[in-house]
Amino acid sequence: MDETPHTLSSARTLWELADRRARLTPDRPVLLQGGRTLTFGELREGAERVAAGLYGMGVRPGTVVAWQLPTRIETALLSFALARLGAVQSPVIPFYRDREVGFALRESKAEFFAVPGVWRGHDHTEMAHRLGAKGVFEAYDTLPDGDPSVLPPPPAEGTSVRWIYWTSGTTSDPKGVLHTDRSLIAGGSCLAHALRLSADDVGSMAFPYAHIAGPDYTVMLLLYGFPAVMFEHFALPDALAEYRRHGVTVAGGSTAFYSMFLAEQRRRPGEKVIPSLRLLAGGGAPKPPELYHAVVREMGVQLTHGYGMTEVPMITMGDPGDTPENLATTEGRPPEGMEIRITDGEVRLRGEAVCQGYLDPAQTAAAFDADGFLRTGDLGRLTPSGHLVLTGRLKDVIIRKGENISAKEIEDLLAAHPAIADAAVIGLPDADRGELVCAVIEQPPGTPAPTLPDIVSFLRTRGLAVHKLPERLEVLEALPRNDTLRKVLKYRLRERFSKPSPQTARASSSRSAWPA
Repeated sequence: MDETPHTLSSARTLWELADRRARLTPDRPVLLQGGRTLTFGELREGAERVAAGLYGMGVRPGTVVAWQLPTRIETALLSFALARLGAVQSPVIPFYRDREVGFALRESKAEFFAVPGVWRGHDHTEMAHRLGAKGVFEAYDTLPDGDPSVLPPPPAEGTSVRWIYWTSGTTSDPKGVLHTDRSLIAGGSCLAHALRLSADDVGSMAFPYAHIAGPDYTVMLLLYGFPAVMFEHFALPDALAEYRRHGVTVAGGSTAFYSMFLAEQRRRPGEKVIPSLRLLAGGGAPKPPELYHAVVREMGVQLTHGYGMTEVPMITMGDPGDTPENLATTEGRPPEGMEIRITDGEVRLRGEAVCQGYLDPAQTAAAFDADGFLRTGDLGRLTPSGHLVLTGRLKDVIIRKGENISAKEIEDLLAAHPAIADAAVIGLPDADRGELVCAVIEQPPGTPAPTLPDIVSFLRTRGLAVHKLPERLEVLEALPRNDTLRKVLKYRLRERFSKPSPQTARASSSRSAWPA
């Protein structure tokens, strides 16, 4: 049978997928970083040698190995080596520190822990030992090495739990999300097939490889046989040289990345910031419709946005051939095999890409309904064409005098204001109303700060109902974000602004910097 992206997606395990791709196109590049190139053949051969080295250290099928490593070629080799062995991997975002790392090590019962040594000024090795981690070894420039002839056969099935990913843990401890090779292949296949990519494309990884997007994106490379540029540390405009050097055609990551690329384009009117770029794609955070239109209009590229989470790496994805209306206002459609049910306004999911649950059985029991659908906590609706529209979060609904208000609706409107770079709308406790509506905005450099009356007037002209209008405005130099897909951390905003200060009483506005 001839191998195609669709037949490759039937691979039982990630290792089988990597092996089949290496046999098809061994000399084609898969990962690019600086002046380095790794081919599909070298990925397979290198990962087998690393697997043999790990085997010599005592790693066996089922051994839990945690790793906290930056986005590097070595990280991919180590991860595929563990996949070759059939070990259980627990990736940890490299920006996490004692609290999150210690929790992940304890809960996963990791028997080995790979760290980068001193990275970006932080001594990960010292932290690992301080936390009492077992089997600590450094895996930055050098990796374990051995003779592949000693290896046992690769895993034959992909339905066992071999991945423990961690939710961000905003107001409580993170959750350990249990994935299989097949659930990750299913999620990556959804992304790959929806974007209509080809072997001539060049992608980019500007996000942590330890994020659930790491295997999601890598599956796409293996299915379609094209490379991606890896960024150990992503910052604009510094990264633009690498995008241009390698002729990147597909970039993105999340809404914050779209905004960063658009800001660079606006600094260079009349000059395409990445001449080869034709598509921005991503997910992980809400996308205001105005941002879609601005990217298409000003950057001259298409933008497709999707919907995913740690528990389900890809749920829906926009299609580059879809209508501008659907691309601007929806999260796309689900792939074959992903069932979406709307129950009391909540989006619920069932399909192969859905995780097996959590490390904590009680969390698993609470997360799935009687029919086996995962409760996402997201609010949404399906259009007659099958597109998913997200309208907010169950926990992100503001209840003002008994009326439910969607924060996302207000945020989407504020995104069109010329003096607002980004906005987060939150509900704050109020004795009279229950909650009041507070808009927290990030201001573009060099623009005058809008006032609360300015914001209210702007929203009125956009037709927003009177009871949804913000009663408080806070202006920040930068909204607090996480270190993965740059999501805004609303819980930190609620913590900061829940107690009115003399400068921030009801129906007021203030300006301040986010504390370091």
